[in-house]
Amino acid sequence: MTRIVLSTGNVILSGPSIIRKPGTYRSNFEFTNSLRTNFIAAQQDYAAALPNGNGHASHQPNGNVNGYNSRPAPEVWTAKEEDTLYIPRIDWESAGLQEDRAQYEITAKLFFLPTAPAEKREIYINDALRLVTKELGISDVDLLIISFPGISFEGECEFEADRKNATMGNDDEEAATWGPLEKLQEQGKIGRLGVAEFGTEKLRRLINKVKVRPAVDQINIKNCCNVPPPLTKLAKNENIELLTHHDSTDILPSGTLRELLGQGSQGAGVLADNGLSGIKGEITPEWVVKYTAFVKDRGVIENKGYFAGAELAGEA
Repeated sequence: MTRIVLSTGNVILSGPSIIRKPGTYRSNFEFTNSLRTNFIAAQQDYAAALPNGNGHASHQPNGNVNGYNSRPAPEVWTAKEEDTLYIPRIDWESAGLQEDRAQYEITAKLFFLPTAPAEKREIYINDALRLVTKELGISDVDLLIISFPGISFEGECEFEADRKNATMGNDDEEAATWGPLEKLQEQGKIGRLGVAEFGTEKLRRLINKVKVRPAVDQINIKNCCNVPPPLTKLAKNENIELLTHHDSTDILPSGTLRELLGQGSQGAGVLADNGLSGIKGEITPEWVVKYTAFVKDRGVIENKGYFAGAELAGEA
C-alpha cells in the first residue's frame, strides 16, 4: 500500500488561473484547478533542471499535453519517501511564513471524504496537521474546522434545512473523532476546534457527547435565507461562534482524483492508463485540508493552499 499526498502550494501566488468562479462548488473548482496548475509548474521546473531538459519523457499520443510536447517521467517531479508518494515533490526548505508566528491567524479546514473509513480519521487528522504546520513552518494552528461526510445544510428555508440536517451523519462516529482532536488541543497544537454544517440538533447532540465543545460552527446558508433562530440561540447560550462559508461539501467527487492523475489532456500522467506506463492500483481519496495564513495587522491572506491524502492499493 502506498500513501499519496497531493499539494497545491500557495494558491495566492499562482495567478488568475486558479481564481475561484462564482457558483456552488467554488472551493472544489479552486482545489482541483490549483492542483493542475501546481502539477504543470512542477513538471516544467524539475524537468528544466535536468541535463537533457525534460528527463525521461513519456511520449503522449496526442503530441501536445498540458501545453508542451511531452511530460517528464513521474519520478522527475514527484517524490517517494518511505511509503508516501508526494505529487508533486515539495521543497520544504523554502516553506514557511514571512513574519513572526504571532502576526498570523492560521485556520485549517479538514474534509473527511465519504470513501474513507471513519476508524482511520485520527491518522488523517495527524497527517493533515503535520503537513500544514510543516508547510507554514509553525507548530500549531489557531482554528481547525472539521467537515464530516454526509452532512449538509440545504432546504427551501432555514427551518427545513435544520430539520433535515438533524438526521444526517453518524453521531457516534463524529463523537469518536472528537477525542483525538481534544488531545491535540490539550497538547497546544490546535487553539480552537470547530465543525461545519451542524444544525441545531446535531450541534446539541455533539455538545452532550464530548468534553470540549466546538468553539465554531460553520454553516453554508446559500440555499436558505437566514441561520435558523434555534441554532442562533443554542450557539449564543453555549458561546459558540457561528460563521458562514461557501465551501463545497463534495470537494473531491468520485473519479476526480483519477482524472487529475491520469493520462488524459487534463491529467498529470502519473497513473498507468490508455496503454501508457505509470503507477497501477486502486486509488481511494481519503481527506482534503484547506489552510489559510491571515496577517492580522495588514488584513491580508499571505498563504493559502490545500493538501489531499489518498491510498493506493496494488502495484506502485
